[in-house]
Amino acid sequence: MEHTSQPLVRSRHDRMLAGVVGGIARRFGWNSNLLRVIYVLVSIISAGFPGILAYLILWLLIPEEGS
Repeated sequence: MEHTSQPLVRSRHDRMLAGVVGGIARRFGWNSNLLRVIYVLVSIISAGFPGILAYLILWLLIPEEGS
């Protein structure tokens, strides 16, 4: 059985900053707003999770949709 899935790309339409969370949400079929809230909460609550640094790295590594 062949399973085709969408590639991981930054969203051009579902974005707050760079489209990283919107792209991840689309790739896995999740709600992007809920994922944003979870990401921010985990970043604030957990001192061991460098949320801003992780976001910046993903921004650099994940290609933009349509490029």
